[in-house]
Amino acid sequence: MVAPWNRTKSGPQGSAGPPQDQNVQGEEGEYLQQQEPQPEPDEQTRLLPPQNAYLSPDDPAVSPYNLWSIHILRGLSLVSLAVTFVWWAFLLTSNFVSPPLMHTRGSGFFAFAYTTLILGYIVLGLLFFATPSKPMATWGIILSVLLLVGMCISAAVPRLRLEEGWVGIASVVWAAVMSIYQVIQIRTVAWGKREEEERLTGREETRRSLREWLAVFAETILMAVMGVAVLLMTATLILRARDASLPPPGRRYFVNGDTYQVHLACVGNRTSETADAPTILLEGGTGPVEHTLQPFLDDIYRDGIIPRYCYWDRPGLGWSDTAPSPHSAGMTADALSEALARAGERGPWILVSAGVGGIYSRLFASRHLLEVQGIFLIDPLHEAYLAELARPGRGFVLWLRGVLSPLGLDRLAGALLRGRSSRDRVVGRSAYQSDKFIKAQLQENLVAVTMTAAEVQSARHIQMGETPLVLVSSGRHIKSDPQWEERQEDLSHLTNNRLSWDVVPEAPHEVWTDGEGRRVVENRLRELVQKSSSYRP
Repeated sequence: MVAPWNRTKSGPQGSAGPPQDQNVQGEEGEYLQQQEPQPEPDEQTRLLPPQNAYLSPDDPAVSPYNLWSIHILRGLSLVSLAVTFVWWAFLLTSNFVSPPLMHTRGSGFFAFAYTTLILGYIVLGLLFFATPSKPMATWGIILSVLLLVGMCISAAVPRLRLEEGWVGIASVVWAAVMSIYQVIQIRTVAWGKREEEERLTGREETRRSLREWLAVFAETILMAVMGVAVLLMTATLILRARDASLPPPGRRYFVNGDTYQVHLACVGNRTSETADAPTILLEGGTGPVEHTLQPFLDDIYRDGIIPRYCYWDRPGLGWSDTAPSPHSAGMTADALSEALARAGERGPWILVSAGVGGIYSRLFASRHLLEVQGIFLIDPLHEAYLAELARPGRGFVLWLRGVLSPLGLDRLAGALLRGRSSRDRVVGRSAYQSDKFIKAQLQENLVAVTMTAAEVQSARHIQMGETPLVLVSSGRHIKSDPQWEERQEDLSHLTNNRLSWDVVPEAPHEVWTDGEGRRVVENRLRELVQKSSSYRP
């Protein structure tokens, strides 16, 4: 019996070999070609042994790399890998420092996620270049469709288009284009492999070695993981598109040379009676002020305790864009100043803040000495705790959360299983899951003990000594941290005109959520408004 790689190629109906110019010789009936002058070897015959016998399917010469088209395709993949890696490196840097012209008003994590995914896809395509499979081609088509959907959503929704900017849109388009290219590559290499097998062995090889089966299994698993990741990213984009339709209560104003916008809202109209009355300027804690302090202050306003108040979202929170990196607390205070000026809002101000918002209020006060008529701090963060915000471990966790945030695991679970609404995700209880919120926390972490700490130290020396000051502290916080009380007392001496310092025994960090804490804050704010009317810087 003749080995399959030594038999002649079958004809259309399965008849043996070339039908013409053959003689039957010997008892075995072997087919031998007539002796003819052999032409010079060309690309189609240069690998065949003499007399045009076929090679073994296991011969290394049986490879799609014999074709120039496959060589060119692999070269294009290597060039694409190099270009994508350079772009990926720029996006990685922009997570920490915004390169010129590459700032996005969103977080930048979506562009990084799409580029990381397509970089891995190109590497996977090169690793398994010579072993294409139907599962890999199928998953490639699924990836291409999902990436095209993501590209359409990013480009079609105006708010997403603004937040992602040209950097994000270019990243998504590049990912979609490269996914289509990878499908073409898989199909072309499979065609080339089949053509070379038929030419050099006489038939298409349907067997696979153990090594090839392991390669097919690995590439199928990895492609499935990529497919799930892109599906989650597309679903998260749909959630973001839905959230973008939630209108802000105030207006967005360009700041910092029109590079990004911040959201500012004021409640209450100025009248002849309240023309000279101070406006409460509200600064929230860690989360969006709309979910924490603003509802409480709105109740006070409706009760007539305060005549008017304004609140805003710091960069990266609520309806505000993300600022370029690095971004310090002083830069945030300057952004608030510019937004107030563009909105036509003027003092005098009474600054009310909670938690870490006290840092921002103090910096704003040091920059507006003649406009601030009072400072009200609710369990404020002392600058000594900035080192806690700047811990490297915390920064790494924030960065990792940001990189994974485009998958939207927590946001999707909240929307599908817990009924979380758009408001919950923008300014509510799920706002901490937003990629912009995570980016703002990361920016705070990166400069807390450098730029921000220096700005706060300078503000202590600049602050007007006679500005009325009220401080309300959490009793629970003082019990849990022995140093908290000592540092709260230090903050009570920010000015020489301390009106009061109250410790509410059972109140949590958000003092106004406790019944007794709410009563104390209301009474002290009423007193501060009355006192400030007689104070003129």
